[in-house]
Amino acid sequence: MIQIFNLSKKADNGVSFDFYFERRRASFTIESAVKPILEAIRRDGDEALVSYARELDGLGNQSLRVQPEELERAEAGMSAEVRKAVEVAIANIRQFAEAQLPKERFEEFSVGRKLGWIVRPLDAVGCYVPSGRYPLPSTLLMTAVLAQTAGVNRICVTSPRPSVEILGCAHMLGIQEIYRVGGAQAIAALAFGTASIKRVDRIVGPGNAYVAAAKKLLAGEVGIDFVAGPTEILILASDGDARLIAADMLAQAEHDVTASAMLYTTSERLAHAVSEELERQLETLPTAAVARESIDKCSAIAIFPNMDLAVAAANLLAPEHLSLHHPELLKKINNAGTIFLGSNTPESAGDYAAGPSHVLPTGGAARLRGGLSTADFVKVITVQELSAGALAELAPAISTLARAEGLEAHARAVEVRTAG
Repeated sequence: MIQIFNLSKKADNGVSFDFYFERRRASFTIESAVKPILEAIRRDGDEALVSYARELDGLGNQSLRVQPEELERAEAGMSAEVRKAVEVAIANIRQFAEAQLPKERFEEFSVGRKLGWIVRPLDAVGCYVPSGRYPLPSTLLMTAVLAQTAGVNRICVTSPRPSVEILGCAHMLGIQEIYRVGGAQAIAALAFGTASIKRVDRIVGPGNAYVAAAKKLLAGEVGIDFVAGPTEILILASDGDARLIAADMLAQAEHDVTASAMLYTTSERLAHAVSEELERQLETLPTAAVARESIDKCSAIAIFPNMDLAVAAANLLAPEHLSLHHPELLKKINNAGTIFLGSNTPESAGDYAAGPSHVLPTGGAARLRGGLSTADFVKVITVQELSAGALAELAPAISTLARAEGLEAHARAVEVRTAG
């Protein structure tokens, strides 16, 4: 049963926020196991890659790269219902991605001083698509559609045991480069490049602890989105329907035994009603074996004396998913990966078809950035152009600062253009 922490009896200025919610970060002690894999791929390329794929990913005698005819068969094998759902999701994701794409700008900020930026896509990206306990074709959509919208020329997908739906979605998107490899070995191949898999500029997408550790270790070798840990949701509600709140918590809990589902509330009645409803819904949930462990060991309900303190605790937590049952709280939120407003917006909508990407920062990283966006797949390159008059006006400041730093040639590069 989920633990309930009643903080409502404590003084308003004395509530401690470390009562239970110490971050359940992924343990990167497995880095020692990952490092030899990375070094083997760097040193031996395909030989090591295929060996690890057979040992760890169950590659068997299949080809590392999925063949075009297999992609065609996969799409043909998808039901009409699934295909239609994928089309809806793609349309919504692409629409939102287009709105997020940075716009170019180049204009005169003062007389003769034109400034701005151009936007250029990355040349190549790698999309990591989990396919372990739950194969996730939605993650392919939530990464590749953004890359396509940004104009990325080469999109490479790695997935250890890609399902028919993953392969079918790739074919629907026109993506041809898919490899049956996962874990640290896939990240290493994308980062270093091998004879089979050319290196990419950035790797995006969630994965298990081995994937996270590999991305962390190779962050200087290749661009990454972020190092993701166990998934999490926090719900803020002073009142509401316990059935809906419990359903949202279980939707998160069924991901993994390390997932965390939390409720911050000011209502003792709601806290106990949600706890009871969780038990009731778990009785009929097919994924209860996973969700039960998540709820019992990694989740909690906290009762706060007022909503301002609950919001303050939420901002400290910086959750991956934040559900606000009272939309007026939005103006008080500073840290979250993504926010779901109102009781009619379940996290499931964001996971599949609402539009924003479900690839999100976890473990407090939402204090630094939001979720994956089209901006992650482009470079914003600044452009500067000065007229002779504008340079002459700036020359005294430039020369003075250059000489203050001891960089005489910098000053002369200006003065050779402005001297009478």
